Amino acid sequence: MKRIMAVVHGRVQGVFFRAYTHEEASRLGLKGWVRNRSDGSVEVLLEGESATVDQMIIWLHRGSPLSLVSGVSVTEEQPIGENGTFSIRYY
Repeated sequence: MKRIMAVVHGRVQGVFFRAYTHEEASRLGLKGWVRNRSDGSVEVLLEGESATVDQMIIWLHRGSPLSLVSGVSVTEEQPIGENGTFSIRYY
């Protein structure tokens, strides 16, 4: 299991980034959430199988069709067995 916190920078708000992230993470069976940050970036918490989380990190670098990702910072955390599904949070 792997758990990461990622912050995605660039043109990632107002371009359906959260919706596409939700769709992709759900498709991969990951747990966690995505939310906009007040500085214009997007924060993503992911937990799941290591290879699947790595696959999602690659996707975050590409982003949604209308986004323009300029960078992704990733911090690995201790897995805690995140419950539920992947969700969109609102601030």
